[in-house]
Amino acid sequence: MSDDVFGTAGIRERVLAGWAAAPVRFREDANAEEDLALGGYADRVVAELAQNAADAAARGGTPGRVLYEFRGTTLVVANTGTPLSAEGVESLATLRASAKRDEATVGRFGVGFAAVLAVTDEPVILSRSGGVRFSKADTAAAIADLGSAGLETEVRRRDGQVPVLRLPFEAHGEPPEGYDTAVILPLRDEAAAALVRRLLDEAGDALLLALPGLERIEIATADGHRVIEDAESRWHVHRVAGVFDDHEREQLLADRPTEERTRPQWSVLWALPRDEAVELPGVVHAPTPTDEALSLHALLLATFPLDPTRRHVAQGPLTDRLVREAAAAYAELLRLRAEDGDDVLRLVPTGLAAGALDRAVRDEITAVLPDTAILRAVADGALIRPRDAVVVEGADEAFTTTLAPLVPGLVRSSLQFRTALDALQVRRLELAEVVDQLGANESPQWWRGLYASLAGMVTDALLRESLGTLPVPLADGRLVRGVRGLLLPGSDLPVDVLKEFGEYGVRVVHPEAVDPALERLGALPATPRTLLEDSAVRTAVEHSLEADDPDAIAHAVLSLVAADPSQADGLWWLADLALRDADGDLVPANALVIPGSEAESVLDRDEVAPVDQALLDRYGLPALEAVGVLATLGVVTASDVALDELPEALNDLDGIEDWAYDVAPDGSRYGATVGELSAIRDLDWITDDAWPRVLELFGSSPDLRRALVTQVRVVGPDDRALGVPSYSAWWIRERVLLEDGEPLAGRADPDADPVLASFLDEAPEWTAGLDPEVRTAVGLVREVGDLDADGISLLLERLADPDREVDESAILRLWSQLGTLPVFPGAAPEQVRVLADDGLTRVTGASRAVVVDGPMWLQREDLGGFVVASGAAADGLSDLFDVPMAQEVAEGKVDGDGTEADVPAIVRELVPEVPAMWWEHEELTVDGAEVSWWVDDDGAPHAATFDGLAKALAWASGRWDQRHVIRAVLSEPGRSSELLVDAAYD
Repeated sequence: MSDDVFGTAGIRERVLAGWAAAPVRFREDANAEEDLALGGYADRVVAELAQNAADAAARGGTPGRVLYEFRGTTLVVANTGTPLSAEGVESLATLRASAKRDEATVGRFGVGFAAVLAVTDEPVILSRSGGVRFSKADTAAAIADLGSAGLETEVRRRDGQVPVLRLPFEAHGEPPEGYDTAVILPLRDEAAAALVRRLLDEAGDALLLALPGLERIEIATADGHRVIEDAESRWHVHRVAGVFDDHEREQLLADRPTEERTRPQWSVLWALPRDEAVELPGVVHAPTPTDEALSLHALLLATFPLDPTRRHVAQGPLTDRLVREAAAAYAELLRLRAEDGDDVLRLVPTGLAAGALDRAVRDEITAVLPDTAILRAVADGALIRPRDAVVVEGADEAFTTTLAPLVPGLVRSSLQFRTALDALQVRRLELAEVVDQLGANESPQWWRGLYASLAGMVTDALLRESLGTLPVPLADGRLVRGVRGLLLPGSDLPVDVLKEFGEYGVRVVHPEAVDPALERLGALPATPRTLLEDSAVRTAVEHSLEADDPDAIAHAVLSLVAADPSQADGLWWLADLALRDADGDLVPANALVIPGSEAESVLDRDEVAPVDQALLDRYGLPALEAVGVLATLGVVTASDVALDELPEALNDLDGIEDWAYDVAPDGSRYGATVGELSAIRDLDWITDDAWPRVLELFGSSPDLRRALVTQVRVVGPDDRALGVPSYSAWWIRERVLLEDGEPLAGRADPDADPVLASFLDEAPEWTAGLDPEVRTAVGLVREVGDLDADGISLLLERLADPDREVDESAILRLWSQLGTLPVFPGAAPEQVRVLADDGLTRVTGASRAVVVDGPMWLQREDLGGFVVASGAAADGLSDLFDVPMAQEVAEGKVDGDGTEADVPAIVRELVPEVPAMWWEHEELTVDGAEVSWWVDDDGAPHAATFDGLAKALAWASGRWDQRHVIRAVLSEPGRSSELLVDAAYD
């Protein structure tokens, strides 16, 4: 073998001669090579060398293998296939002049080898046929040897940068064992080494799929060794290819370069990873990677034309055609995958496109897919076209399976793939629309299966609304629409009871159609309670007196209640149930009593009758009591009561409207509410002589006691709460009269204050044995605060009776209590009782009395009779009696100045709060009236006597309780030491 088998010297001579003759050609070559190295091929060295290896294998007709061995600062890339030829060397040294012009190869442009310049300035190629190298340094030396001033100027302008691949030099060496060619790349620097490491790490199946001439890629680095082969075992691959005819070539390739126009072959490959977790490059391959983004979870490798940068697909008719071919191939791939049982909805393009080419590919795919059989019908499993398919909005897997025989073309759907189904133009049926179409003559068992299939859907509120008109077979043979309110029969309900209620319109689901899903859709388990609450049952009960067979209704209701009497709680209208009395007559349950019961003994026999003993024996006392038959007095309860619109449950309470008016804030029921109201019923049926026993009964029964003694909380429209007497307490106070014709209410409680009791009527002796809270609730008065407005009027009237003798102690105690009352009578009294001089009291006209709230005013007998109290009680008495305060009728001005004097130090030591000075008067008058002491508006004490001084100092200091101590030390200064010692224990 000669040293220069490829004629490299001749190539160098011709290139250098051309540069010397026209330095501009040097500049053009340098610029073109630099554009490739820094632009379109900057990170393509691994892919481009693999592409060259694939082309060599194709030319040699051998399986392609390539080895990337990265050691230290050198990358060696060895491959099998046709070795390097002279034409190949000339092609490498001639930009854009490919030696593969007439071959069916991957490389098409003759510039791919320029990718090595991104990492090296000294590439070497060793082949079985010889070797060649390129060198930046040797090229620069060859140019210098020419001595061309023009070239030297160009090199200088380029800072010494020269083209590397235009001047080949002979090289010696052999490729590695088992390979035909090796490319040796001494890496320029660490940046070049980092780029190579990254590109080798990224190399994967996409390279093998893009380069069918390769069957194996081996990568050996300092970090490890890996082999890439058998790529199609990890991918679902679909290829299509063809050759454009003359007409197509004229239309599609007219704007392409001449050499491309001579190659009419095209191909498209789609590959789907068998492992969905595989990360994809996310770019289009043409057929090696481009910068065109691809959003589909697949690899697309096609012979797209590239723009001059070799990074982007060129626009034009050829690209448009290949986009359509790619879309058709993708649709076929999805059809094949669907045929093999894959769910391909995840592969349907949705969302936003990643770029212009991606958008074009996706648009074409979504135009083709609706006519491609990729969806599987639920009914028979056959593949159908999306435009022939239908989904039911909101239907889950189970319900879809049930509907499949009824809805042609029905396919499965889920929220996850809603957008994909819309992109495929699959027709949607609203769930409510499908439900409206149901209703064929199906068996109850079929309906039960349908309801069972809804188990996963009835938890969704919106879907439940769509199922609102679902047909349901009833036990009586009817098919009704709508589940809400239907009753689901249980095994604990007697058949004859269900049958009886069915005649009155109670809608019970056929037992063989019952499924738990119906309850989620609004059906009610047919417990005794739900049956009793049914509007049809209520109607039957309320009209049972006029029914054709009232005894059958009574039996049905009592059978349900007897099973669990608590089921009737709150169903007050059951009291209208017609039952037989002891004489066989029909009577509402609430007008019947249990024979021998407390109720029979205290209620008026003209109003109630004993119930038929046979009913009591058959259904039991609890059942009869639950429907309103009385064994003792009963309680009616209601919640959230509006006083201006009382509920029906309270309608039978005597005087309930009057009570509502009396307890409403400011006498207006509008907007006033009660959260919870309990009332004892039938108070108006209690006989007059039974009240002692009845009130005793109220105290012993927790329910009756609570309904009587617990105050009702009334909330007004301004949200202020007010405690008022219960209805039962109000009724007894208003309506119960004793033998003397006077009310029980307002009489003195057996435990009342004797002074207060002396002004009130005495209560009957039997009241002494009653519960104290019961006595208070019915209006007996234990203390002044128990009086209502009428009781206060009566007390004031009797206080003003001049024939009554009332001592000073009693009246002072009554005044202190009367002054704090929260209620007032309708009119103030004309006569009031005032203090007298003899330790007793006297009656005088209200206009000749004053309320005294301070001890110094008790010296002003010129103002009239005294009503005495202090603080708030004094103000209350002034309002209650309509009598002025003393300071409102007199100025209280001290006449004269008096003599200023120091308060004795011993007094100030004993009572530190006393003023430092006081004013002494020989004769002290206030408003012209003589007094012994006074404290003026400025708090200054005035006095005319020792006793007066003590009181003045005590009142001025706010220590009225110390007046006796002050007087003692003023009168007997010698006791000061004794008093000081005593004060230590105050």
